[in-house]
Amino acid sequence: MKHIIIPVALGLAISAQAADISLTVDPYAGTDTISRMVYGQFAEHLGACVYEGIWVGEDSPIPNTKGYRNDALKALRELKVPVLRWPGGCFADDYHWRDGIGDPAKRPTLINNNWGGTQEDNSFGTHEFFNLCEMLGIEPYLSVNIGSGAVQEAAQWIEYVTAPNGPMAAERAANGRREPWKLKYVGIGNESWGCGGNMRPEYYSDVYRRYSTYMRNQPGNTLYRIASGASDYDYNWTAVLMDRVGAGRMDGLSLHYYTAEGWNNKGTATGFDDDKYYSTLGKALEIDTVIRRHIAIMDEKDPKAHVGLMVDEWGTWYDEEPGTTPGHLFQQNTMRDAMVAALTLDIFHRYSERVRMANIAQIANVLQAMWLTKGEKFLLTPTYHVFRMYLPHQDAVNIPLDIKAPVFKAANGRPVVEFDATASRAADGSVSISLVNPMLKESDKVAIELPGIKGLDIERAEILTASAPQAINTFEKPDAVAPAPFKDVKAKGSHLDAKLPPLSIVTITLRPRK
Repeated sequence: MKHIIIPVALGLAISAQAADISLTVDPYAGTDTISRMVYGQFAEHLGACVYEGIWVGEDSPIPNTKGYRNDALKALRELKVPVLRWPGGCFADDYHWRDGIGDPAKRPTLINNNWGGTQEDNSFGTHEFFNLCEMLGIEPYLSVNIGSGAVQEAAQWIEYVTAPNGPMAAERAANGRREPWKLKYVGIGNESWGCGGNMRPEYYSDVYRRYSTYMRNQPGNTLYRIASGASDYDYNWTAVLMDRVGAGRMDGLSLHYYTAEGWNNKGTATGFDDDKYYSTLGKALEIDTVIRRHIAIMDEKDPKAHVGLMVDEWGTWYDEEPGTTPGHLFQQNTMRDAMVAALTLDIFHRYSERVRMANIAQIANVLQAMWLTKGEKFLLTPTYHVFRMYLPHQDAVNIPLDIKAPVFKAANGRPVVEFDATASRAADGSVSISLVNPMLKESDKVAIELPGIKGLDIERAEILTASAPQAINTFEKPDAVAPAPFKDVKAKGSHLDAKLPPLSIVTITLRPRK
């Protein structure tokens, strides 16, 4: 068993008693709020993400409400999804919104050229998306087509959605919706350096300036305009956009980051060994360096942080599952994916001043999904459970942590932390701490001290763990990997002691007694 020292600049003092190390920190430190938007989701027209994963139509034998499958609605509600990005992704720059409005029986079909050549019937379009968001209190994030579309098309889409009157509002009303919807987040293009047009950053900067001019605010609706940003390590793209577009014209700049090591041999979702497990974590953890370097470039041109960094695509990406439809990117979801989710969310919290949104890819049946479906069958993934366990951190004040834990290098040469943690303080005064032990064999013994208080109450403590990183949920055993009450935690006075088994994620919510 190893003993980890966690100096918590949050107000927690975490010490390794066996190593005779103690740390006292103000439990009410921290000023930056963790935006709930970093818990955003992404639904692209890709494989069975939208069709079957969310939308089945009112005539489907699968239990549904107005065409949305009931089990998906329940999962969305319980996850309290703050923002949903749609319709892509690469699909967005091939999507023409007028094909998805009006009588569903009369809508033209389309071939999804980006993802498997699947034919879609356009039964899920603008009304279906915005009605879903409105029903569940989700902020819609709309990606507009600047690759194969036109300025007029994009401008009229925004007007169709948000205008209270005028020709677009009249057309919307004729299609069954008199009142405008609310729309804050608008992405102007997607991956414009690649599938969204293969543009150079200098050219895209001018395209963005042109399109954003016609993304007009309507009475009662103000847009938050997001530029198509860099992939991974393309720091030049960020530098050019900050220079040529700047804080006055864009509110957000996107960033895409996946754990995929290469596009020809990414490894499988379940058939991996210990070396590949740690290598995947190393790649995931490297997003810390990537975010820091992009932020440094943004800080030069925008020192007051007016432009938010929006990590609107992130997650694990493995080789497609054997026997599945090519181009649909279906992959299983393991305890390894849960670890990637927890470690990445911890990193987002640390950059809460600049990271204003993140959207994991994707919500259903694709890449690092929240749930998987097969006809009427439905299951929640280990990644879903991490997002649900981390709910207390949404819109809470980030408590800075100075974590001193051993680090080793994975087989791919990237460093992997042997322990991680994040903490936050909610408006009601409660403090939530999430602890992550990614090690496959060693337990963690953690001692936490909250000085200056008379005592504390543990309101909730949960653990997600498994016997192996390859552990999955199946339709036959949908709860094989699921949270359980965490009992190896004890409170005494201002102290908290916890023992984390290998391969575990824990969230503890405390209420200090003054």
